[in-house]
Amino acid sequence: MSDKIKVGVFGGSGRVGKLLIEDLHSQDNLALSTIYVRNELNFAVDPSVLITADLAIFLRACDVVIDFSLPDAATALLEASLKNPKPLVIGTTGFDDHQFNLLRTASESMPVLYATNMSLGVALLNKLVKQASATLDGFDIEIVEMHHRHKKDAPSGTALTLAESAADGRGLDINSVRVSGRDGNIGERTSDEISVMALRGGDIVGRHTVGFYNDGEFIELNHTATSRNTFSKGAIRAASWLVKQDSGMYSIADCLEL
Repeated sequence: MSDKIKVGVFGGSGRVGKLLIEDLHSQDNLALSTIYVRNELNFAVDPSVLITADLAIFLRACDVVIDFSLPDAATALLEASLKNPKPLVIGTTGFDDHQFNLLRTASESMPVLYATNMSLGVALLNKLVKQASATLDGFDIEIVEMHHRHKKDAPSGTALTLAESAADGRGLDINSVRVSGRDGNIGERTSDEISVMALRGGDIVGRHTVGFYNDGEFIELNHTATSRNTFSKGAIRAASWLVKQDSGMYSIADCLEL
């Protein structure tokens, strides 16, 4: 491991965390060095890997951190990293304003890559959505996202990022035009609103559709994740890239040079 980048997985007992642990075994330039978990892991890992619930010990044992946890846990990670800066790949979604401020503060003293979705396809989809939004003036924009029954935040972080891309394409403030529910006699749709609707059920990994609708025609851009490995592999690629960067806030698009 001495000649490899030492990766710390924060949230190793989660769905993506387990995949990160598996996928890191096949990497040439990275190796799993430590796992942070609040409780015991329910599966075995290589005895050389440090498992700890102490954030200070966790950060000292790695060169870069990949985080797929929950907002409260990620907050603790960000606060601890201010005392021991490390490159951070943050894939946790559902942050509030305070947590986003912590992200920005951390990025002043370490490289931080924050992405609501780590897949190459979604990174490209955001670029296409912004271009389509700017080009298809007058088209109504509706976004629908579908996830498994266990997902806790809604709409998904990916859907909100897509909505921001659509708003940017038209020079709009997403907070002023986003609609996340319709019920009752609400009147006609306004021309600028961007709708983001969430569906939950079964074991759907993730499906996002951005539709541009006009009289006589419509276009739908769609991304479907069929395996969570697309997120873990994307995060590993991001970690390999991030360790070479200066302090600052980065996106998955920066990593992929989109």
